[in-house]
Amino acid sequence: MSDVVAGSPATESGDKGDSALLALRDLTVAFGENLVVGGLSLDVAEGEFITMVGPSGCGKSTTLNAISGLLPTTPGTTVSGSVDLRDDVSLAYAFQKDALLPWATARKNVEVGAELGGVTRKDRADKARDLLAHVGLPDVEHKYPHQLSGGMRQRVALARALAYDPDLFLLDEPFGALDAFTRMDLQNKVIELWRESNLTMILVTHDLAEALVLGTRVVVLDAQPGQIHDIVDNSEWGSDRMAEMRSSSQFLEKYRHLFDTLVALSRKRAG
Repeated sequence: MSDVVAGSPATESGDKGDSALLALRDLTVAFGENLVVGGLSLDVAEGEFITMVGPSGCGKSTTLNAISGLLPTTPGTTVSGSVDLRDDVSLAYAFQKDALLPWATARKNVEVGAELGGVTRKDRADKARDLLAHVGLPDVEHKYPHQLSGGMRQRVALARALAYDPDLFLLDEPFGALDAFTRMDLQNKVIELWRESNLTMILVTHDLAEALVLGTRVVVLDAQPGQIHDIVDNSEWGSDRMAEMRSSSQFLEKYRHLFDTLVALSRKRAG
């Protein structure tokens, strides 16, 4: 639980607040005079896959940083509201850049996550090998980051995060710099991991198709300050999200709705 003061507004909920794995209550974040997030409230149930979209500067990454406790503590940063995680919840974070240690092999990078997760020294190598195989990289354990493609590096970063054995997995545009084919391949892998592990995931993206393909709910943020403008329920697809969605009429309707919504928000912001 964060140290910020609790609030009590109405929440946008996928479950009852008392049983939520994560509950944001009137979360407000400002950097100096710049109000980035303004009174955001959201409940996230265990096993949900939340995707978050919105105009640039609407506080998507700031919200993830508030959840993870990584907001800067520089003078002028103010935070109010609350970020409540269940006491037994462990958390992992995948950033826009893979942030692999350049002097460590792929296996050693994954072992870092295992060490942080409390895995004993004698078991870390085996866990790292198993996770590398699970993300489709069984033969790269001795390679260094500079020897891997961008997609491979992101897979190693996913394996490192999973080595921590998290309950809640935050992803801040980890596929944004990848080519379309590699991006789709990793989307499939993330859905597979989510389906098999019962992870709770929150993904920030600018890709509306990605938001719909991955998310059980798509949260649309408005900007200045960041607040929830809309939530699109996408749960009817269950865990079989990739095979049929992109060509379905429901997908196309929801994509159009998200596109029109973001265009309207951008025009409002432009004045």
